[in-house]
Amino acid sequence: MKIQLLRVLIILILTGASSRAAQIPTFKVKTEEVRIDMLVTDHGKPATGLTGADFEVLDNGVPQEIEFLGFQQTPIDAILILDMSASVAGESLENLKNAGQQFLAALEKDERAALVTFSDVISLRSPLSNNLERIRDALIHTNPTGDTSLIDACYAGLLLAQSKSSRPLLVVFSDGLDTFSWLSNEMVLEVAKRSNAVVDAVSASQLPDQSFLRNLTKTTGGSLFEVESTRNLSALFLGILGEFRQRYLLTYSPRGVSNSGWHEVKIRTKYQNLKIQARPGYLATPRSAEGE
Repeated sequence: MKIQLLRVLIILILTGASSRAAQIPTFKVKTEEVRIDMLVTDHGKPATGLTGADFEVLDNGVPQEIEFLGFQQTPIDAILILDMSASVAGESLENLKNAGQQFLAALEKDERAALVTFSDVISLRSPLSNNLERIRDALIHTNPTGDTSLIDACYAGLLLAQSKSSRPLLVVFSDGLDTFSWLSNEMVLEVAKRSNAVVDAVSASQLPDQSFLRNLTKTTGGSLFEVESTRNLSALFLGILGEFRQRYLLTYSPRGVSNSGWHEVKIRTKYQNLKIQARPGYLATPRSAEGE
């Protein structure tokens, strides 16, 4: 038990979490405004030129008035969570490092990035910063070793994404299943429900069970990309970033629903050719519960 608690403490320290965040992750949505980050596509391509009149929002089945719908202008906080277990070696390691470097090079000057790597240890190689050269250098000098703590690493990444003034995007890469995490799938998915982060994941595993990454990406409105090799990893990472920039921000102030607990959100459009990808709900917390 002491070893297990120590591992969780290490994760919290590495992510720079405050003592209060270490007790209860504060990812809850305040009920005066709900923000939904959503991707709208038309036959696989991002759809543009849409307005609030093109959509209907149901919060726990109750229709809501859309207050804003548009492309987000807030700078991105990109958190790379990369598998550096012993199985990532040779060409796969080279491809992963190249993909990470190209992803960082594509960020704007006012955007930040962080680098978390995982094996049997979760390592914060660089905290959120706009010093992208330092992050690239940290990535270049990272070498694989040990087992795979995928679940713990995703938890650490979600802790890094606590800022309410940014657009957090987590990009996760792994070539296998978790073999060393202490935290449970359910615990991390519960934290994801409280987060504004979008998680996109790339799995190069040949194993069929990708349920954790599939559930994590679905919970946050992201996507899971399953690939047979890492040869096109750079293009995939750049595609993830480009697609994220094409997401709409939808906001509304909940009316006629409880101000606490889990809220299922359904977003509909009158255009049958459009596909909407967004988180399935949010966890609401009354303002008094935030200690304000």
